[in-house]
Amino acid sequence: QVQLVESGGGLVQSGGSLRLSCAASGFTFSRNFMSWVRQAPGKGLEWVAVINGGGGSTTYADSVKGRFTISRDNAKNTLFLQMNSLKPEDTAVYYCARWPNYSDTNSRGQGTQVTVSS
Repeated sequence: QVQLVESGGGLVQSGGSLRLSCAASGFTFSRNFMSWVRQAPGKGLEWVAVINGGGGSTTYADSVKGRFTISRDNAKNTLFLQMNSLKPEDTAVYYCARWPNYSDTNSRGQGTQVTVSS
């Protein structure tokens, strides 16, 4: 059974930083592309960043490019998202998800809330 558990969210001021973590189990983590997606209040899911199984290739949405960094530790089955220079428009629930099936609730975690105050 796929299990993804996010942590690290919280309230931060504009310009601040947060680091999200996602503990994965129930599947072969290192063989899967993984992603972070987010959902702002009243909006749909938006993918933020994607990383390949080995961790050597990453892709970012234009809205976060240069500010966020996705990484992974396959030895610990853990996915990370380092978020710097946060903006109020980054406020959302952040989910880690197997790529590309992030819209499938069975392929993503329960989410962690990130709130950026202006």
